[in-house]
Amino acid sequence: MSTAVNSHVTEPVRVRLGTHRLTYLPDGYVQLHPRAWFPDSPRAFWEGHGGHLDDEGFLRASVGALLVEYEDRAMLFDTGFGPARIPADRTIPPLGRIEGGGLPDALAAAGTAWEAVDTVAFTHLHDDHVGWAGDERLRGARFVASAAEWRGAHRRPAGQPVAVRDGQEVFPGVTALATPGHTPGHLSYVIRGGADGPAAVVVGDVLHSALQLADLTWRAASDLDPAEAVRSRRKVVAELSRPDTIGFAGHFSGAVFGRLTPSADGQHWQPLA
Repeated sequence: MSTAVNSHVTEPVRVRLGTHRLTYLPDGYVQLHPRAWFPDSPRAFWEGHGGHLDDEGFLRASVGALLVEYEDRAMLFDTGFGPARIPADRTIPPLGRIEGGGLPDALAAAGTAWEAVDTVAFTHLHDDHVGWAGDERLRGARFVASAAEWRGAHRRPAGQPVAVRDGQEVFPGVTALATPGHTPGHLSYVIRGGADGPAAVVVGDVLHSALQLADLTWRAASDLDPAEAVRSRRKVVAELSRPDTIGFAGHFSGAVFGRLTPSADGQHWQPLA
């Protein structure tokens, strides 16, 4: 696995969570201009964190999906950007290049067939989360998102759309956690590896970078309701701060799996080994 803080994760990463097996499936990356993506962040902050930027001065955000296996069942969280590449000169700041296409190879490397996936749970329906949702091999799956997300969807999945609410179980041991703000119906999810087992929080786009933990009031450029997004960030951080809890933050550079640890300036993302 790639652990460089200025690079996206390029290889599948596996974590055991009690009764559940979690595997990150990389699809590609997106470049985020740091001060345009986080317009409230001070210039001095980035001058002190230049080592987190790639050679072109961007945050390199990972893009992919999370495979969750329980007994003989499998589900995905999100489906990456899909088989596309958008060069920087075709995009508008705060984005640079966007590249996808790696998910099928990552899924094959994990030893799971598309047809074995019976549930796809979306955090939200932005392009970098629904890229492979139209693949015919997923036609037999349930496609889960909040009712608000389905109302605003401009792309339809291959499978059957299902609207879920806060606290609803969507897969054995997996419940939805309402975290609106980035989009009106954004969901995070909590995975519990057994009745008394460890937990994992699927962060979604509540956080785009571990550096955002420095100040939870920083809005992301694409947050539709910045004040609501701040409340959701605090809610997710509170969940991540519970004992025996890890996080899956699919856009983080270097390490998408980690846990929160106290630091002198608040909370720190400690990558899992």
